[in-house]
Amino acid sequence: MRDFKGKVAVITGAASGIGKGMAERCVQEGMKVVLADIGEAELAMTEAELKAAGGTVLALRTDVSKRGDMEALAHRAFDVFGAVHLLCNNAGVAAGGAPWEATWNDWEWVVGVNLWGAIHGVKVFTPLMMAQNVECHIINTASAAGLVAGSGSGPYAVTKHAVVALSESLYLALQQRKSLVRASVLCPGMVRTNIGEIERARPEELRNASVEKTTEREAGLAAFKTLLDRAMSPGRVADVVFEAIGDERFYILPHPEWIEAVRLRTDQLLSMENPVSPAATIMKILNHSS
Repeated sequence: MRDFKGKVAVITGAASGIGKGMAERCVQEGMKVVLADIGEAELAMTEAELKAAGGTVLALRTDVSKRGDMEALAHRAFDVFGAVHLLCNNAGVAAGGAPWEATWNDWEWVVGVNLWGAIHGVKVFTPLMMAQNVECHIINTASAAGLVAGSGSGPYAVTKHAVVALSESLYLALQQRKSLVRASVLCPGMVRTNIGEIERARPEELRNASVEKTTEREAGLAAFKTLLDRAMSPGRVADVVFEAIGDERFYILPHPEWIEAVRLRTDQLLSMENPVSPAATIMKILNHSS
């Protein structure tokens, strides 16, 4: 798909970060945009900004972890605009540490948003997009963390690997059916988003007891925010995504320096080696990119 003018895009997690960057690019391309996010205030602000920029925009509060919300999103998009040509399953959160240390709430929240959110988007929208019999594209946002050995947040690593697998399955199934719908998986490295403050979006029923503030924890958060401030802009990620859509490229890695980390993991797998933490390679990448 290369001609975007007049087409319709649906973007989850659209009120900030990569989702907002994608929405801004869609408006620049002359697309009609359906914004979906759980944060009502941020969603309203993004809607107002895009409308002020001349965009045709519809904003809907959506909890992607709930199938009913995603079904309602699809019905509303088709009712208002009559079609959907680009779907960005982009909403994502991060929480928890080692698999056994992450709380049940961490697991439920991260799996619900990152994995079930993408599954709901694929399950609800794909048949509707296929039935249009026109060129369409589905982008699932995973992460570079979905391509290397898991570390850090267990729930995050698990869901991002799963989104890569979901996307590969979707791509192959669409190819087998000779569908006009294409699929890609977005695997960014560090991007300037508000993921460091994502706890604000956690549902009340899935919140943990207050976390003890320690010097080590505070130093880690400060270092993470410093790297985040120096990271790639969401707008640049959107540019790479639109290039990939035009080229019908499946794997989208906006940060080419991460290919070395992926190669390391692949070599270890082919050599039947036990998993090795990618931490040293990742820090080298982050320091180089900053």
